[in-house]
Amino acid sequence: MTHVMNTYARLPVAFERGEGSWLWDAGGKRYLDAVAGIAVCGLGHSHPKYVAALREQVGTLVHTSNLYQITLQEKLADRLAAISGMDNVFFCNSGCEANEAAIKLARLYGHKRNIEAPAIVVLEKAFHGRTIATLSATGSRKVQAGFEPLLSGFVRVPFDDLDAVKRVAESNRNVVAVLVELLQGEGGVNVCHDGYLKGLRDICEAHGWLLMLDEVQSGMGRTGKWFAFQHSGVIPDVMPLAKGLANGVPIGACLAAGPAAQLFKPGNHGSTFGGNPLACAAALATLDIIEDERLMENAVKVGDFIRAELARQIGGLKGVREIRGRGLMIGIELEYACGELVQQALENGVLINVTMDNVVRLLPPLVFRQEEAGLLLESLVPLVTRFLDRQSAPQAAAQTA
Repeated sequence: MTHVMNTYARLPVAFERGEGSWLWDAGGKRYLDAVAGIAVCGLGHSHPKYVAALREQVGTLVHTSNLYQITLQEKLADRLAAISGMDNVFFCNSGCEANEAAIKLARLYGHKRNIEAPAIVVLEKAFHGRTIATLSATGSRKVQAGFEPLLSGFVRVPFDDLDAVKRVAESNRNVVAVLVELLQGEGGVNVCHDGYLKGLRDICEAHGWLLMLDEVQSGMGRTGKWFAFQHSGVIPDVMPLAKGLANGVPIGACLAAGPAAQLFKPGNHGSTFGGNPLACAAALATLDIIEDERLMENAVKVGDFIRAELARQIGGLKGVREIRGRGLMIGIELEYACGELVQQALENGVLINVTMDNVVRLLPPLVFRQEEAGLLLESLVPLVTRFLDRQSAPQAAAQTA
């Protein structure tokens, strides 16, 4: 019996150590990690430079408080501003807290414009977190159920549909911002079309809205650039960030630019642990290693290889709807609920994930090598093929009966 609250349907394995893209369980069995802590461990496990940076910081200073200046926090903010083109940063502990800060910025922005009930445009299938505010912004009834009444002030539109956003702009004068993921992670690794972000920026400029891009899962080099928005050349007004920022040490950040960067004043928002010395040292080491080891280039090369091989080997199979993604953020959408593949892959020594019931999601660490990608494919392709054969067999039998 465990005294841990039953909030996760955990797999029957506990890991004791890791190295690179591999994990070992208590019995010594090795697993290829194609989940990376849900897009967190971009450097993989036990990267020597990262470990050295944490050891040094733990032996120096772990935590003081945001009551005082934190030199490493200022250094990290400068670095994030430099690589993003944003102006300043609020530090917290997680992605939902970063999104919570973005929602508060939007509401404060609206009230300063004398809008009594500011509203934010959000997307279907979006996932922004599990606090009441971020849960309300999330586009999944499955995760919202049982927690009503949800927070008002969100207007939902379909993903990748600029016309729907334009219709909201024409009909709702309370809207002050739009909050989107350019690649929806929990929603099924959905990728917007090339002109979508530019179109959103044009709408926001025309109506005085804040453009808020949730890069919690797609940021930190996962798509081949520091942030997914950089593929389009459009800079947002607000950008929540977390997951891969410190390779597993909890940290979140909400970046802002232009008018949004001047909204928070002392007393408007805060975080006890946000941006403490340990978390900032971990994030700075992560940034250095991603840059020094050219891991963003690796994400593009290995991610392109995986998607191309998946398309070649299973793309034409009946039951495979689409193979999509960018960099090392990859989704395989099937016609059937396929959660059983996670356990089957685990038994084969491979860690994968299934989201939206029918999308196999792959989020390997940025250090994933092409040889490891080959091993992943050697295991995953037969599993998917056999799974699809089993789904089609009853249909074939029914047709011949």
